[in-house]
Amino acid sequence: MLNDEICKKRDELNKSIENNDDYDKIYKLSVELDELIAKYYMEEKEKQEESVKKD
Repeated sequence: MLNDEICKKRDELNKSIENNDDYDKIYKLSVELDELIAKYYMEEKEKQEESVKKD
C-alpha cells in the first residue's frame, strides 16, 4: 500500500540524514518521498471525486 511505501521511504530518509550521508543520496530520497506523497494525494483526490459522482 502507498502509505507503507511512504513510511518506509521517510524512515530511509531520516536514517540517511542521521548518518550524515552524502547530500546527493539525501536529496534523491527526499525527491522520491515527495513523489510518493504527491501520488497519494492524487489517489485521494480521485477517490473523493468518484464519491461525489456517486452521490
